[in-house]
Amino acid sequence: MSDSEAIYQKTIIGGGMWSQVIGRGKTLRLTDLEGGANVSMLLYNADQLVERYNMPDTLKGQHVFFLTEPLCLHSDMGRIFCSVTRDTRGWHDTVCGCTDSRQIHEKYGDGGTYQACRNDFHRNGKENFLIEMAKWGLGPRDLVPNLNWFSRVVADENGALTFVADGARPGDVVELRFEMKTLVVLNTCPHPLDPSPEYAPKPVKLEVFSGDPAGPEDSCRKSRPENERAFINTEDYYRLRD
Repeated sequence: MSDSEAIYQKTIIGGGMWSQVIGRGKTLRLTDLEGGANVSMLLYNADQLVERYNMPDTLKGQHVFFLTEPLCLHSDMGRIFCSVTRDTRGWHDTVCGCTDSRQIHEKYGDGGTYQACRNDFHRNGKENFLIEMAKWGLGPRDLVPNLNWFSRVVADENGALTFVADGARPGDVVELRFEMKTLVVLNTCPHPLDPSPEYAPKPVKLEVFSGDPAGPEDSCRKSRPENERAFINTEDYYRLRD
């Protein structure tokens, strides 16, 4: 996909937020512009908002702890929201959640208010999620475990998680092909385990491209039997609705 093919482009500032509905078959490309970005993401069925991204099913169905190409993101109704069709980072966090105001204050100090600091005040992932979700009639009870694109964590023998700070490169890309019409909610606040003592979240370029849903021999669909079944459920859902 070239830049000229994009039907939508936007740069999200560090500590920013965004939400929109992305149609079935379209591809979302996220680009880490400076290296070290974190993109926290939630997904909801745009036509039935009670259906949302399910972290446990996504992981256990694919026998993984992280996401990369050619894996898929499952809903809590046994369908596929989207497939990872390209990934230059190779490892994306699925379990650490997002920051809240207490974590940001304890780690980075008093970030002030918008009235005092304007756009330099310290935002956190939870509040950014809730601001965007409110635009679509969603609230705190609709928060579920989120994804963190471009961030990597490792576990030791006791299960303690550590953030991997090296390896984040400017220009790293992840592309998601949407198999359902999906409300995408994201923010670019720091990862909860980021050890940096400075509040300096990084910008991300967001692009959307036209396309088609996966075919029967698609590599993401065929990557796990559970994915194949979830693709069939998704196709049945749209076959009866369209």
